[in-house]
Amino acid sequence: MADDIRFSDFTTGEKLRVAALTARMAKRGLAGDGVDISDLKRKVERIERQAQRRKTKKK
Repeated sequence: MADDIRFSDFTTGEKLRVAALTARMAKRGLAGDGVDISDLKRKVERIERQAQRRKTKKK
């Protein structure tokens, strides 16, 4: 997550999506070391960038 963004900067929907994606990453991680979770990481990063842009726009 970006250094200057906090979980409180996310909307409720974004918080739920990040939590769901994190749970999916954990589930895939249990399958073993060779499992690719980069697609889920990119989705979370996209949500973080969206929240960062919104926070920067407020200032």
